[in-house]
Amino acid sequence: ERIFERVKRRAGWILEQQRYFSSFEPNRVSYLYKSGETHYYLGRQYRLKIVEGAGEKVLYRRNFLHVETMDKSPENVKQLLHAWYRARAQVKFAEYAAPLVERFKKYDVTPNNITVQQMEYRWGSCTAKGNILLNPMLIKAPIACIEYVIIHELCHLVHRNHTKAFYALQSREMPDWEKWKERLERFAW
Repeated sequence: ERIFERVKRRAGWILEQQRYFSSFEPNRVSYLYKSGETHYYLGRQYRLKIVEGAGEKVLYRRNFLHVETMDKSPENVKQLLHAWYRARAQVKFAEYAAPLVERFKKYDVTPNNITVQQMEYRWGSCTAKGNILLNPMLIKAPIACIEYVIIHELCHLVHRNHTKAFYALQSREMPDWEKWKERLERFAW
């Protein structure tokens, strides 16, 4: 009964926290994985073009993501495209993170590693052991959005919780972070 009363008294705060954390959940789009469909890479739209070929590869040229495969089924195209996104994320996230990690050394923090990991409801995460996890689908977002997520997680190495000090640090390191957070929240993948 005491627990119920306490929860009831804090219901407004609990709901506010739930709304806040749900704002970090990525928006989803239902893809058919058919030629002509629009997909994103680094914030730019690309038309999907599926062509029959001996190899199993994905290339981006001009305004197209070319998927070459013998098996043009939506499930196979999806697997190829997701593998390509993951591979590109590993390369690009390391590239974008390097100068930011260097910048955060002034706070005496360095992540143990930055890993690409599929997450259902988050763009990024920072573990208690100092590992930064980034959703490979973040590679679809604009570069500034990717940098925002990396900076956000680096700030967690200094301040574990979302305190005033955390937001002050985030604002110091990326003054326009709110603009990119909002853009990322509206971004559908």
